[in-house]
Amino acid sequence: MSKSAKKRLYRIIVSAVILAVGLALEHLPFLKLSFPIYIFIYLIGYFIAGYDVLGRAASNIKSGMLLDENFLMGLATIGALCIGEYSEAMAVMVFYQTGELFSDIAVNRSRKSLKALMNLRPDSANLLVGDDEIKVVKPEEVQVDDIILVRPGERIPLDGIILSGSSAIDVSAVLGESIPEETVAGDKVTGGCIAKNGTLKIKVTTKYADSTVAKIIAMGEMASMKKSRQESFVTRFARVYTPVVVGLSAAIAFLPPLFGLPFETWFYRGLMFLVVSCPCALVVSVPLSFFCAMGGASKCGILVKGSQALESLSKVDTVCFDKTGTLTDGKFTVTDVKSEKMPREEFLDLAAAIEKESSHPIAQSIVKVGNPDKYTVEAHENHAGKGVCSTIDGIRYYAGTARWLKELGVDLDTERDGVYIAREQEYLGYLKIGDSLKPEAKTALERLRALGVRRTALLTGGSEETAQAACEALKINYHKSTLLPEQKLGEVENLLNTSTGGKLAYVGDGINDVPVLARADVGVSMGVVGSDAAIEASDVVLMHDNLSSLATAIRIGKRTVNNARFNIIMSIVVKVGVMVLSVLGLSDMWIAIFADVGVCVLAVANATRMLSVKDK
Repeated sequence: MSKSAKKRLYRIIVSAVILAVGLALEHLPFLKLSFPIYIFIYLIGYFIAGYDVLGRAASNIKSGMLLDENFLMGLATIGALCIGEYSEAMAVMVFYQTGELFSDIAVNRSRKSLKALMNLRPDSANLLVGDDEIKVVKPEEVQVDDIILVRPGERIPLDGIILSGSSAIDVSAVLGESIPEETVAGDKVTGGCIAKNGTLKIKVTTKYADSTVAKIIAMGEMASMKKSRQESFVTRFARVYTPVVVGLSAAIAFLPPLFGLPFETWFYRGLMFLVVSCPCALVVSVPLSFFCAMGGASKCGILVKGSQALESLSKVDTVCFDKTGTLTDGKFTVTDVKSEKMPREEFLDLAAAIEKESSHPIAQSIVKVGNPDKYTVEAHENHAGKGVCSTIDGIRYYAGTARWLKELGVDLDTERDGVYIAREQEYLGYLKIGDSLKPEAKTALERLRALGVRRTALLTGGSEETAQAACEALKINYHKSTLLPEQKLGEVENLLNTSTGGKLAYVGDGINDVPVLARADVGVSMGVVGSDAAIEASDVVLMHDNLSSLATAIRIGKRTVNNARFNIIMSIVVKVGVMVLSVLGLSDMWIAIFADVGVCVLAVANATRMLSVKDK
């Protein structure tokens, strides 16, 4: 629990004890006192529980902002004090602080979950000092021309040039392309990418502040400033509710005396009307609905960073997706095979044998679809950035890029991205490698459409061919490919400008997605494969990378808002009934208090139902 939450909890406990003491002194027969000391006890408790509400109300009055829940609660409770209902005034403040405590706990839980997630992610650089000493430092401490070491599986912390070593580089987090780039000494590399299968010595060319990653994050911060920030559910409601009840209360108190009716009677009724109208049930139950919903969502593996994100989820009608790591699982598979020189199965077995000794992720995907043990490899050579050469039965076989095979004198009938197989200078066939769609992707899209999502879009840095194939398989309405981060942001801006009132959600996982995650009405990131910057910029984190959880999050958002609206309607109906009775003189203050507290209890009980949400 945070310091602010603990402080509020202590205030609630102290105020509740003071309220209990005051009620005992006021109502227990054997404690009847000649001097009403309980009044001072109530006043002390009232100011302990509500000094911050009164302070905000006073500050709002100075700035001309009267129409919020602080003003209404301050006015209603002061009115209760004026007519001698001290316990009611104090009880309202205690209830309010309880609602605020729920909100504090919800925010603190989100921060803790996020911090725990971020601690799993490396945020350091291996700085080479001297010939062989390695010093682990923060990326911000590395200077231009320093040399850093990146081992297989590690994320490259800074932009630079490879001095020695070779590796396949996973650029999906930064550039959005799923196929790794082959790099050798002399090639430039970008911070945020991952070295898959080789150790690299890199000479740093830019400081962290000027690196590609830092620029993308800065772009995300600028985009975040442009995101519209909506007021809380209760505050928007209070802007309408407050002037209405204050106006009616003033009319009840002052209009009848103008026609000769007794001033004291109608002033009392006006104050009682104001006390009954105090939105205690609302300021407790509505935040509690959102708090419980966030707790329920966390049980489903969904981290929602605040009630505003949950409310925005309920209005989502457009969802944009990144491709690699979001719609696809980031694992390479053989998606197409073409060979006119031998049967398909025989060709796959041969390709698997040629690639068997290679640790490259694409090579391993080929090994999985064939039987590499069918052939005996006598010798194996790895040509970084080009391919491999294996000797089988004294014959040299090649597997690599079209450009490399052409350099070797192989006559190719086509030249596309993929792996080409040759026997000496004879072209044997071609394997197309792709990033397969997640098993749940199709079901997730169907669930989103069933929840009212009418526009879907794919925005990716990958190729047009792979983007189009994904859209056809998942029935996505619109797509753009080969996008840089700033181009993705422009596409999202266009979609936001053409919105017809609903909210736009963007789902991504890479550093290149940071600007659009920050700009979208709801940014959704992946908790496992997502970059730390993407998780930081997002409003919702799917902790288990399950795309179907997005539909669950939207369903929880809709259910939460409906729950809050029900509480508001129920509260207003009961309050209006008691208000009418109080105006007619058929109700006393204790009936009003009982109705107010009873509604609050019912609303709180209804709000706690949000803890039982399920991922389905």
